[in-house]
Amino acid sequence: MFKKIFNKDNNLELKSPMTGKIIPIEEIPDQVFSGKMVGDGLGIDPSEGILVSPIDGEVAVLFPTNHAIALKSKSGIELLLHIGIDTVNMKGEGFESFVKIGDKVSIGQKLIEFDLDLVKEKAKSPISPILVTNMDAVSKIDKSSGDVINSEDKLMIVEK
Repeated sequence: MFKKIFNKDNNLELKSPMTGKIIPIEEIPDQVFSGKMVGDGLGIDPSEGILVSPIDGEVAVLFPTNHAIALKSKSGIELLLHIGIDTVNMKGEGFESFVKIGDKVSIGQKLIEFDLDLVKEKAKSPISPILVTNMDAVSKIDKSSGDVINSEDKLMIVEK
């Protein structure tokens, strides 16, 4: 999966925030995400409706509809975890948050539960973008591929 040994002082290892199949960013069915307008990363086609923290950090933004959350790592890397495509139109239906802005979070901590069947029914796609949004602070991202089983699986390594 990752061929290089990384110096943990300079790099951030992201664990998977959800179970499912990894989708390359270019295949996310939304031009804002696939065109890397918000940041770089990948998507996950979820197999269950739980989003957990991929890092130790802090909740920077929690959208009022609970469909997306932004986290900031201790090293300053900023992440956007966005459940599904066009889920903002669901106006919070089927989403429940377990954190609030300013909360400290740790890897594997439950952030949001969502009704995956409802997302599949009402949203454009369940594919969930997982993005680094402050790309100016990043020199490289090594991305995983295939299936992710749980929050122990590496998803990306972000090099500063």
